[in-house]
Amino acid sequence: MTSTPSGVPGRAAFGPAVDAFDAAADELLEQLRDHPLTDRLFLAATHLGDFSLIWHLASLTRAAARRRPDQAIVLAAALGVESLIVNQGVKRLFRRTRPTTAGDARLQVRQPSTSSFPSGHASAAAFAAATLIAWDGRRWAPLWISLAAIVGVSRAYVKIHHPSDVVGGAVIGLALAVVLRPAVLHFAPR
Repeated sequence: MTSTPSGVPGRAAFGPAVDAFDAAADELLEQLRDHPLTDRLFLAATHLGDFSLIWHLASLTRAAARRRPDQAIVLAAALGVESLIVNQGVKRLFRRTRPTTAGDARLQVRQPSTSSFPSGHASAAAFAAATLIAWDGRRWAPLWISLAAIVGVSRAYVKIHHPSDVVGGAVIGLALAVVLRPAVLHFAPR
């Protein structure tokens, strides 16, 4: 892993344990790469995760079905806040170098302009899933968690993020969902 050298905490290497985790996880993902089904699944997930498109589509669909446009509007605004915090705040603290500049050569993905840690896709996915579960309850949790996991893992699968970026993104997304939950439920109750 290449990192930006600096005396600022978080801008140097993340350490041998994180490097070992990333290498082991990437080795597992490599066993799935070049399979038509997994390539299609994770490539579609990574594209749908761009700009949180999958979460806006899911939110609009459920809002129409439940006649809750307020929830779609609040989730869109909350995802904007989450994205601002992660992409303009947290990523600037770490400035971690991506594992590749354009992703795995076998898979065509949009080239991100921000640094690697944390994964914005994973953060938005965890945030959206937690928010949707707060509204929908445990019955829908398997759907939202599965979608979030697929979107998050897709970023390491296409090699635009280190696997630890995905884990960090998910943790940050969940934390932001907890922090913003009172406001979300105030403006759009269950």
